[in-house]
Amino acid sequence: MTESKVGVFGGTFDPIHMGHLIIAEEVRQKLGLEEVLFVPAGQPWLKGEKSISAAQHRLEMAILATASDPHFNVSTIELERPGSTYSVDTITELKAGLGARAKLYLIVGFDALAELPSWKNPKRLVEMCQLVGVARPGYAEFDLRSLESSIPGASERIMIVDVPQIDISATGIRRRVAQGLSIRYLVPEAVERYIAEHNLYV
Repeated sequence: MTESKVGVFGGTFDPIHMGHLIIAEEVRQKLGLEEVLFVPAGQPWLKGEKSISAAQHRLEMAILATASDPHFNVSTIELERPGSTYSVDTITELKAGLGARAKLYLIVGFDALAELPSWKNPKRLVEMCQLVGVARPGYAEFDLRSLESSIPGASERIMIVDVPQIDISATGIRRRVAQGLSIRYLVPEAVERYIAEHNLYV
């Protein structure tokens, strides 16, 4: 039985934008993944103090953004879980649902990777899946050895994938909408329409 390689790309996706899609496609191609699962966060513990848009809006935008790509799918697994959401719980549930032959690749930015020691049960997380680190604007460098002291063996379970550096941020998009500026080409057209129709970020 052949192994199934599945990417897992979590985030608040408030809103999902072209930068997210470019990263997912680049990682999918370079690692030969069958699919990439976009996982909108419920209430991410790292952003507990920040207000984020309603889960239904973020989910709908993720579905619209990925609908035209047969290799992209959206999982509601974190939205269905009450309370704060943790990657280790998400990976545990996904592995149980996808079966033993699925190998999961958790895609994270260098900024999030630097905080890995403070995540819930990081040692178990790196044992259960392959972490894929990607550079983001402002976070172009990462030293895997820096994680070894707190998570022994972590550097062997993390790979770095070069992706195009597209300087688009959800924060910047929300700010542009609030200022009445165009977000065309920053988000897929369907997402742009959804934001306008539901008066998000104004």
